Amino acid sequence: MGGNEPVRTSLYDEHISLGGNIVDFHGFELPIWYSNIKDEHLSTRNSSGLFDVSHMGVFKFSGPEVKQWLESIATQKVTSISSSRCAYTHFLDDDGFIIDDMIFAVVSDSEILGVPNASMIGVMWNWFNSKLPSNGSVKIDNLSDDYSIIALQGPESKSILLEVLGDENHVGRFRWQEINQNQHDVTGWIQGTGYTGESGYEIFIPNSEAPVLWRELIKSGAKPVGLGARDTLRLEKGYLLSGVDFIWPKLDPNDAFLARDTWETNVPFGLDVEHDFVGKQRVISHHEDD
Repeated sequence: MGGNEPVRTSLYDEHISLGGNIVDFHGFELPIWYSNIKDEHLSTRNSSGLFDVSHMGVFKFSGPEVKQWLESIATQKVTSISSSRCAYTHFLDDDGFIIDDMIFAVVSDSEILGVPNASMIGVMWNWFNSKLPSNGSVKIDNLSDDYSIIALQGPESKSILLEVLGDENHVGRFRWQEINQNQHDVTGWIQGTGYTGESGYEIFIPNSEAPVLWRELIKSGAKPVGLGARDTLRLEKGYLLSGVDFIWPKLDPNDAFLARDTWETNVPFGLDVEHDFVGKQRVISHHEDD
Protein backbone atom coordinates (compact mmCIF):
# COMPACT_ATOMS: atom_id res chain seq x y z
CA MET A 1 0.00 0.00 0.00
CA GLY A 2 1.60 3.25 -1.05
CA GLY A 3 0.92 6.84 0.01
CA ASN A 4 -2.16 8.01 1.87
CA GLU A 5 -4.74 7.27 -0.81
CA PRO A 6 -7.15 4.43 0.02
CA VAL A 7 -6.61 1.22 -1.92
CA ARG A 8 -9.24 -0.16 -4.27
CA THR A 9 -9.49 -3.93 -4.23
CA SER A 10 -9.78 -5.92 -7.43
CA LEU A 11 -13.56 -5.98 -6.83
CA TYR A 12 -14.04 -2.21 -6.55
CA ASP A 13 -15.78 -1.88 -9.93
CA GLU A 14 -18.11 -4.74 -8.98
CA HIS A 15 -19.11 -2.92 -5.79
CA ILE A 16 -19.84 0.27 -7.72
CA SER A 17 -21.94 -1.53 -10.32
CA LEU A 18 -23.98 -3.13 -7.52
CA GLY A 19 -24.62 0.22 -5.82
CA GLY A 20 -22.29 -0.35 -2.89
CA ASN A 21 -21.97 2.51 -0.38
CA ILE A 22 -18.18 2.87 -0.32
CA VAL A 23 -16.21 3.92 2.77
CA ASP A 24 -12.54 4.10 3.72
CA PHE A 25 -11.92 1.08 5.94
CA HIS A 26 -8.36 0.84 7.23
CA GLY A 27 -7.09 2.39 4.02
CA PHE A 28 -9.28 0.34 1.65
CA GLU A 29 -12.30 1.51 -0.31
CA LEU A 30 -14.94 -1.09 0.55
CA PRO A 31 -18.76 -1.18 0.72
CA ILE A 32 -20.39 -0.66 4.10
CA TRP A 33 -23.66 -1.87 2.55
CA TYR A 34 -25.44 -2.36 -0.77
CA SER A 35 -29.12 -2.27 0.29
CA ASN A 36 -29.10 -1.99 4.09
CA ILE A 37 -27.36 -3.70 6.99
CA LYS A 38 -30.45 -5.47 8.34
CA ASP A 39 -31.42 -7.12 5.06
CA GLU A 40 -27.84 -8.18 4.36
CA HIS A 41 -27.45 -9.57 7.88
CA LEU A 42 -30.64 -11.62 7.58
CA SER A 43 -29.75 -12.80 4.09
CA THR A 44 -26.50 -14.27 5.42
CA ARG A 45 -28.29 -15.99 8.29
CA ASN A 46 -31.16 -17.32 6.17
CA SER A 47 -29.64 -17.93 2.74
CA SER A 48 -26.28 -16.49 1.67
CA GLY A 49 -23.89 -13.58 1.92
CA LEU A 50 -20.94 -12.69 -0.32
CA PHE A 51 -18.17 -10.52 1.12
CA ASP A 52 -15.06 -8.83 -0.26
CA VAL A 53 -12.53 -9.22 2.54
CA SER A 54 -9.46 -8.52 0.42
CA HIS A 55 -8.33 -5.92 2.96
CA MET A 56 -7.19 -8.80 5.16
CA GLY A 57 -3.57 -9.87 4.89
CA VAL A 58 -2.08 -13.10 3.59
CA PHE A 59 1.24 -14.37 4.99
CA LYS A 60 3.03 -17.56 3.99
CA PHE A 61 5.31 -19.14 6.59
CA SER A 62 7.60 -21.87 5.32
CA GLY A 63 10.51 -24.01 6.40
CA PRO A 64 11.30 -27.38 7.98
CA GLU A 65 10.66 -26.06 11.51
CA VAL A 66 7.69 -23.82 10.72
CA LYS A 67 5.12 -25.59 12.91
CA GLN A 68 7.40 -25.71 15.94
CA TRP A 69 8.38 -22.07 15.45
CA LEU A 70 4.81 -20.80 15.12
CA GLU A 71 3.76 -22.80 18.17
CA SER A 72 6.47 -21.10 20.24
CA ILE A 73 4.89 -17.68 19.63
CA ALA A 74 1.19 -18.65 19.40
CA THR A 75 -1.41 -19.58 22.03
CA GLN A 76 -2.55 -22.47 19.81
CA LYS A 77 -0.74 -25.83 19.86
CA VAL A 78 0.22 -25.66 16.19
CA THR A 79 2.03 -29.01 16.06
CA SER A 80 -1.25 -30.77 16.84
CA ILE A 81 -2.95 -29.31 13.75
CA SER A 82 -2.68 -31.74 10.85
CA SER A 83 -2.17 -30.81 7.21
CA SER A 84 -5.18 -29.40 5.34
CA ARG A 85 -6.73 -28.09 8.55
CA CYS A 86 -7.23 -24.55 9.85
CA ALA A 87 -7.11 -23.21 13.40
CA TYR A 88 -7.46 -19.98 15.38
CA THR A 89 -4.79 -18.41 17.60
CA HIS A 90 -3.71 -15.30 19.45
CA PHE A 91 -0.24 -13.78 19.41
CA LEU A 92 0.81 -12.07 22.64
CA ASP A 93 3.50 -9.56 23.49
CA ASP A 94 6.09 -10.24 26.19
CA ASP A 95 3.70 -8.85 28.83
CA GLY A 96 0.94 -11.25 27.78
CA PHE A 97 -1.35 -8.81 25.95
CA ILE A 98 -2.94 -9.76 22.61
CA ILE A 99 -1.26 -8.16 19.62
CA ASP A 100 -3.50 -9.80 17.03
CA ASP A 101 -5.58 -12.88 16.38
CA MET A 102 -5.36 -15.02 13.26
CA ILE A 103 -6.88 -17.92 11.38
CA PHE A 104 -4.13 -20.06 9.87
CA ALA A 105 -4.09 -23.08 7.57
CA VAL A 106 -1.54 -25.87 7.78
CA VAL A 107 -0.75 -26.68 4.16
CA SER A 108 1.95 -29.19 5.07
CA ASP A 109 4.55 -29.78 7.77
CA SER A 110 6.69 -27.12 6.07
CA GLU A 111 4.10 -24.51 5.01
CA ILE A 112 1.45 -22.49 6.85
CA LEU A 113 -0.80 -19.72 5.51
CA GLY A 114 -2.04 -17.03 7.91
CA VAL A 115 -4.50 -14.13 7.68
CA PRO A 116 -3.66 -11.08 9.84
CA ASN A 117 -6.22 -8.35 10.41
CA ALA A 118 -6.16 -5.45 7.95
CA SER A 119 -5.08 -2.83 10.48
CA MET A 120 -2.31 -5.07 11.80
CA ILE A 121 -0.61 -6.30 8.62
CA GLY A 122 2.42 -4.05 9.04
CA VAL A 123 2.64 -4.62 12.79
CA MET A 124 2.45 -8.39 12.47
CA TRP A 125 4.89 -8.48 9.55
CA ASN A 126 7.49 -6.71 11.69
CA TRP A 127 6.70 -8.77 14.79
CA PHE A 128 6.91 -12.12 13.01
CA ASN A 129 10.20 -11.14 11.39
CA SER A 130 11.59 -10.16 14.79
CA LYS A 131 10.78 -13.65 16.07
CA LEU A 132 12.30 -15.66 13.20
CA PRO A 133 14.87 -18.28 14.23
CA SER A 134 18.45 -17.16 13.68
CA ASN A 135 19.33 -20.35 11.79
CA GLY A 136 17.14 -19.40 8.83
CA SER A 137 14.90 -22.45 9.19
CA VAL A 138 11.73 -20.37 8.71
CA LYS A 139 10.94 -17.60 6.24
CA ILE A 140 7.90 -15.37 5.68
CA ASP A 141 6.39 -14.10 2.44
CA ASN A 142 3.78 -11.32 2.32
CA LEU A 143 1.19 -12.26 -0.33
CA SER A 144 -1.31 -9.59 0.72
CA ASP A 145 -1.04 -7.48 -2.45
CA ASP A 146 -1.30 -10.47 -4.79
CA TYR A 147 -4.48 -12.18 -3.59
CA SER A 148 -8.13 -11.28 -3.21
CA ILE A 149 -10.27 -12.92 -0.53
CA ILE A 150 -13.94 -13.65 -1.19
CA ALA A 151 -16.07 -14.98 1.68
CA LEU A 152 -19.20 -16.96 0.80
CA GLN A 153 -21.27 -17.56 3.92
CA GLY A 154 -24.69 -18.85 4.94
CA PRO A 155 -26.84 -22.01 4.74
CA GLU A 156 -27.00 -21.87 0.93
CA SER A 157 -23.26 -21.30 0.49
CA LYS A 158 -22.50 -24.95 -0.26
CA SER A 159 -25.04 -25.28 -3.08
CA ILE A 160 -23.85 -21.99 -4.61
CA LEU A 161 -20.19 -22.99 -4.42
CA LEU A 162 -20.84 -26.40 -5.96
CA GLU A 163 -22.73 -24.83 -8.84
CA VAL A 164 -19.87 -22.44 -9.60
CA LEU A 165 -16.73 -24.45 -8.75
CA GLY A 166 -17.94 -28.05 -8.65
CA ASP A 167 -18.23 -30.76 -5.99
CA GLU A 168 -14.48 -31.29 -5.79
CA ASN A 169 -14.00 -27.79 -4.36
CA HIS A 170 -16.21 -28.19 -1.30
CA VAL A 171 -14.28 -28.19 1.98
CA GLY A 172 -15.63 -28.89 5.45
CA ARG A 173 -15.45 -26.59 8.46
CA PHE A 174 -11.88 -25.51 9.24
CA ARG A 175 -10.52 -27.51 6.30
CA TRP A 176 -8.15 -26.25 3.60
CA GLN A 177 -7.37 -27.28 0.04
CA GLU A 178 -6.03 -25.94 -3.22
CA ILE A 179 -8.77 -25.09 -5.70
CA ASN A 180 -9.21 -27.94 -8.14
CA GLN A 181 -9.75 -27.54 -11.88
CA ASN A 182 -13.10 -25.90 -12.57
CA GLN A 183 -15.17 -24.44 -15.40
CA HIS A 184 -14.03 -20.87 -14.69
CA ASP A 185 -10.30 -21.69 -14.41
CA VAL A 186 -10.14 -20.14 -10.94
CA THR A 187 -6.94 -20.95 -9.03
CA GLY A 188 -5.76 -20.42 -5.45
CA TRP A 189 -7.07 -22.10 -2.33
CA ILE A 190 -10.27 -22.41 -0.31
CA GLN A 191 -10.91 -22.69 3.43
CA GLY A 192 -13.97 -23.72 5.41
CA THR A 193 -13.70 -20.61 7.56
CA GLY A 194 -15.48 -17.29 8.03
CA TYR A 195 -16.45 -14.48 10.39
CA THR A 196 -20.24 -14.82 10.52
CA GLY A 197 -20.92 -17.94 12.56
CA GLU A 198 -22.51 -19.58 9.52
CA SER A 199 -21.15 -22.42 7.44
CA GLY A 200 -19.24 -21.21 4.43
CA TYR A 201 -15.96 -20.60 2.69
CA GLU A 202 -13.16 -18.11 2.30
CA ILE A 203 -11.67 -18.22 -1.19
CA PHE A 204 -8.17 -16.89 -1.86
CA ILE A 205 -7.53 -16.17 -5.54
CA PRO A 206 -5.15 -14.08 -7.65
CA ASN A 207 -6.45 -10.53 -8.06
CA SER A 208 -6.99 -10.89 -11.80
CA GLU A 209 -9.38 -13.82 -11.28
CA ALA A 210 -11.51 -12.29 -8.52
CA PRO A 211 -14.08 -10.32 -10.62
CA VAL A 212 -15.04 -13.38 -12.67
CA LEU A 213 -15.58 -15.55 -9.59
CA TRP A 214 -17.51 -12.76 -7.83
CA ARG A 215 -19.91 -12.36 -10.76
CA GLU A 216 -20.44 -16.10 -11.13
CA LEU A 217 -21.25 -16.51 -7.44
CA ILE A 218 -23.82 -13.71 -7.68
CA LYS A 219 -25.34 -15.28 -10.80
CA SER A 220 -25.79 -18.47 -8.79
CA GLY A 221 -27.68 -16.69 -6.01
CA ALA A 222 -25.12 -15.23 -3.60
CA LYS A 223 -26.19 -11.86 -2.17
CA PRO A 224 -23.44 -9.23 -1.83
CA VAL A 225 -23.00 -8.03 1.75
CA GLY A 226 -21.06 -5.04 3.07
CA LEU A 227 -18.85 -4.52 6.08
CA GLY A 228 -21.74 -3.23 8.20
CA ALA A 229 -23.52 -6.57 8.28
CA ARG A 230 -20.21 -8.37 8.59
CA ASP A 231 -19.75 -6.55 11.88
CA THR A 232 -23.27 -7.23 13.19
CA LEU A 233 -22.95 -10.89 12.22
CA ARG A 234 -19.68 -11.36 14.09
CA LEU A 235 -21.02 -9.37 17.06
CA GLU A 236 -24.12 -11.55 17.26
CA LYS A 237 -21.90 -14.65 17.42
CA GLY A 238 -19.49 -13.15 19.96
CA TYR A 239 -16.43 -13.08 17.69
CA LEU A 240 -13.60 -10.73 18.62
CA LEU A 241 -12.64 -7.68 16.55
CA SER A 242 -9.05 -6.45 16.69
CA GLY A 243 -8.90 -2.78 17.66
CA VAL A 244 -12.32 -2.95 19.35
CA ASP A 245 -12.46 -5.96 21.68
CA PHE A 246 -8.73 -5.86 22.28
CA ILE A 247 -6.24 -3.11 21.50
CA TRP A 248 -2.48 -3.22 21.05
CA PRO A 249 -0.53 -1.34 22.06
CA LYS A 250 -2.47 0.32 24.88
CA LEU A 251 -2.07 4.03 24.20
CA ASP A 252 -3.36 5.80 27.31
CA PRO A 253 -5.30 5.10 30.53
CA ASN A 254 -8.63 5.50 28.71
CA ASP A 255 -8.11 2.42 26.55
CA ALA A 256 -5.82 0.44 28.86
CA PHE A 257 -8.71 -1.81 29.89
CA LEU A 258 -8.88 -3.09 26.30
CA ALA A 259 -5.32 -4.41 26.48
CA ARG A 260 -6.29 -8.00 27.19
CA ASP A 261 -4.82 -11.46 27.34
CA THR A 262 -6.38 -14.57 25.84
CA TRP A 263 -8.03 -15.71 29.06
CA GLU A 264 -9.74 -12.33 29.49
CA THR A 265 -11.38 -12.62 26.07
CA ASN A 266 -12.94 -15.99 26.97
CA VAL A 267 -11.93 -17.68 23.70
CA PRO A 268 -10.78 -21.12 24.89
CA PHE A 269 -10.62 -22.74 21.43
CA GLY A 270 -7.55 -20.66 20.57
CA LEU A 271 -5.64 -21.44 23.76
CA ASP A 272 -3.49 -24.36 24.84
CA VAL A 273 -1.72 -23.78 28.16
CA GLU A 274 0.33 -26.98 28.03
CA HIS A 275 3.00 -25.58 25.70
CA ASP A 276 5.35 -22.62 26.09
CA PHE A 277 4.62 -19.45 24.14
CA VAL A 278 5.38 -15.74 24.28
CA GLY A 279 3.34 -14.01 27.01
CA LYS A 280 2.19 -17.24 28.65
CA GLN A 281 2.79 -16.20 32.26
CA ARG A 282 0.02 -13.58 32.34
CA VAL A 283 -2.47 -16.02 30.80
CA ILE A 284 -1.51 -18.72 33.31
CA SER A 285 -1.97 -16.34 36.25
CA HIS A 286 -5.54 -15.57 35.16
CA HIS A 287 -6.21 -19.24 34.43
CA GLU A 288 -5.10 -20.20 37.95
CA ASP A 289 -7.16 -17.39 39.53
CA ASP A 290 -10.31 -18.83 37.96
